[in-house]
Amino acid sequence: MKQNVTKVKSADLELTEKVVAIKRVAKVVKGGRRFSFSAIVVVGNGDGVAGYGLGKANEVTDAITKGIDDAKKNLMKVPVLKGTVPHPQKGKFGGGRVLIKPASAGTGVIAGGAMRAVLESAGVHDVLAKSQGSSNPHNVVKATFDALLKLRDPRMVADQRGVKLSKVFNG
Repeated sequence: MKQNVTKVKSADLELTEKVVAIKRVAKVVKGGRRFSFSAIVVVGNGDGVAGYGLGKANEVTDAITKGIDDAKKNLMKVPVLKGTVPHPQKGKFGGGRVLIKPASAGTGVIAGGAMRAVLESAGVHDVLAKSQGSSNPHNVVKATFDALLKLRDPRMVADQRGVKLSKVFNG
């Protein structure tokens, strides 16, 4: 299935950052262990644009800063329809598998930690989501983005089929 990835420039957007996970990693050297940190960060404008990035450094703050810079380079457009996703979709990355479903207004974001950060950054306010595979935050974030990028905007579907927007929803 072909994904409709639309890259977005971060220069003119008000982006919010959310740190999803920080890990301390150790490298064993001759004199003992050397510790460094890796941080996965999600940024978004809350209006259909989101991205994620990974930063690694010897200090936590440096790792987060690098992650934010990486996330700003990888911003993508996500179709959001009336505060929810247009249709149910599954996403997969490595061992991480996620399922996202549209929800009625007022439901809120029903999702776990890493998925919640991605969906809130993208501007999805009402959604039912389930992480079905690995709970590794890196894989869950990437699987969530996989699912979001597979979503098809109703206007785009109407144009492809050559029908009106109301026909797409009502059959």
